[in-house]
Amino acid sequence: MLQLFTSCLFLAGAVSAMVGSWTCKRYGRKATMMAGGACFLVGTALVACAVHMVMLVLGRLVLGVGVGFATQATPLYLSEMAPFNLRGALNIMFQLAVTVGILAAQLINYGTQYVKPYGWRISLAMGAVPALILFFGSMMLSDTPNSLVQRGRPEDGRRTLQRIRGTDNVNVEFDDICEAVRVSRSVRNPYRTILRRRYRPQLVISVLVPIFQQLTGINAIMFYAPQLFQATGLGSEAALLSTVITGAVNVGSTFVAIAVVDHFGRRFLFIEGGIQMIICEVLVGILIKLNFESGVVNPAMANGIIALICLYVAGFAWSWGPLGWLVPSEIQPLETRAAGTGINTCMNFL
Repeated sequence: MLQLFTSCLFLAGAVSAMVGSWTCKRYGRKATMMAGGACFLVGTALVACAVHMVMLVLGRLVLGVGVGFATQATPLYLSEMAPFNLRGALNIMFQLAVTVGILAAQLINYGTQYVKPYGWRISLAMGAVPALILFFGSMMLSDTPNSLVQRGRPEDGRRTLQRIRGTDNVNVEFDDICEAVRVSRSVRNPYRTILRRRYRPQLVISVLVPIFQQLTGINAIMFYAPQLFQATGLGSEAALLSTVITGAVNVGSTFVAIAVVDHFGRRFLFIEGGIQMIICEVLVGILIKLNFESGVVNPAMANGIIALICLYVAGFAWSWGPLGWLVPSEIQPLETRAAGTGINTCMNFL
């Protein structure tokens, strides 16, 4: 049942990401983010008030729709609003918000374990806080210049571009956007277009980067960390506290990514982070095997496993974590951007 409860969100997210690519193009990035926030609110209400398993799973499915919409539209919004010289750092703010949310959830879970028998309801209900922030925060934002021009509002697009760049002299960038929109309007089916030979590099990256991101094993670490730490001999309370520690490492390492991504480049971080994660995973596997074979709890070995998992999480947080969203969103031309980010998000969930 735990696997069903966990995986149904990703299934709904994969499907809604593809729908979100269409809503981003038709109704704009802002409207899609607002729809994601609304789904989060409805899903949170369902899971927090659930009286049976069907209600829990239904709530998770609705939450998955919200996740799909939000993860489709938000990186796209950031990449289009950010100036080119800060695009990497600002786009990683999305991953930073995700890591802060994970840490907040871990802290809430650690605290609500003492609130019985309704601690789990409080923990799930707290999801309404970021849902409200997303919904009303998106409502206060302007849509991107690219989206406004694409939907036939060029003057609004120019004014938005002038405001976010802080200057009236945006003619060159605005002309580039208009030319990209002109090309994109000739595309009737972006999903068919992205299959053409000239867009094949973007398609391959949008498919393979999220696949390899998931194959790093990060979901197994983040979702099943309490069970993993308990397997080393830690008690349930200590295991939850250890997940808080890894969550804090996740947040701190994302700040490292923000600081260095535009200096060292995407390729260097992909390679360095991958090597770091491989080494840590091999060592963790060896230590867990030795721990099981010994048959007794070894505090030093348990602490070593926690330290290695923290190093693993750090490697992910400054490489494959944020870059898995950044790179696919910034390499797509406007005519296939919504479709490309939709495919990237869908593959990430699958």
